[in-house]
Amino acid sequence: MTGTNRTESAAVTRRALLDEAAALLDDGGPEAVTLRDVGARAGVSRGAPYRHFADKKTLLTAVAAKGWDSLGERMAGAQERAGSPSEALRAALGDVISLNRTRPHLYRLMFTTPASDPGAVARAAERTCDEFLTIVNAVVGDPDAQRCAALLLTGVHGAAGLESSGLLRTDKWQTSAEELTESLIAAITGS
Repeated sequence: MTGTNRTESAAVTRRALLDEAAALLDDGGPEAVTLRDVGARAGVSRGAPYRHFADKKTLLTAVAAKGWDSLGERMAGAQERAGSPSEALRAALGDVISLNRTRPHLYRLMFTTPASDPGAVARAAERTCDEFLTIVNAVVGDPDAQRCAALLLTGVHGAAGLESSGLLRTDKWQTSAEELTESLIAAITGS
């Protein structure tokens, strides 16, 4: 096998391991993820996962970083599929809410600073935030974009968290993450 083929094979194996780890995470949370189970599900030898990840913490850090990368890709796509900057903003914020609803374990993992390599997740999150900042800049303009983007992400993250805890559906609040997001957008844009 040539060096290029080995490198391609290693990349394919790594992707398979990450995909299987993400599936186990979705099914049962971080406790459900073991290197042995990930390797077995990916159809590789027992030692193969350890050639890519030092331990479970390293593997989960890579899964979280991949989650951020995927969210960033969705945000980049929001700009392409939306008819206006405001629609792109709603779609991007909706992607955050949707991720929390459909993949809550991954969502929590993405917002947890890993002990193994805190920089890895921060770098992936920063790329996503850059995509989001581009969207916000198109709506509010450059001087206010960073502050507005931070406020919107903070607000939608809080709304998603309150929703997943059940607090938004109580008699006291009777609202949804989407309704709160719309209120945030209106406050930011003045519309």
